[in-house]
Amino acid sequence: MSAANENTPSNPPEAEARKDSLIEYPSLFPIKVMGLKAEGYVHAITVIAHQFDPAFDASTIELRESKGGKYLGVTITVLATSREQLDELYRTLSTHPMVKVVL
Repeated sequence: MSAANENTPSNPPEAEARKDSLIEYPSLFPIKVMGLKAEGYVHAITVIAHQFDPAFDASTIELRESKGGKYLGVTITVLATSREQLDELYRTLSTHPMVKVVL
């Protein structure tokens, strides 16, 4: 082992994870979810948001209908605490049967 390696402090795992991400945690993170405009769609998205952010405030939800009114864009803003949390949130939203696209 060289002297340079002995003098280099090792980075904690959190520091390494921060280098791999452009997001600083924790931070408010908007996610746009699109699906057919249907009964229960917004509620389903809200329930999922609460699973990943217990303090999620449903009053911050933004809704936007498509030009023809068939689709509904739902923007939720969650408190992101880790990349793993966001990855799992995206996976859960993407696999929901009412969801077409997650951005």
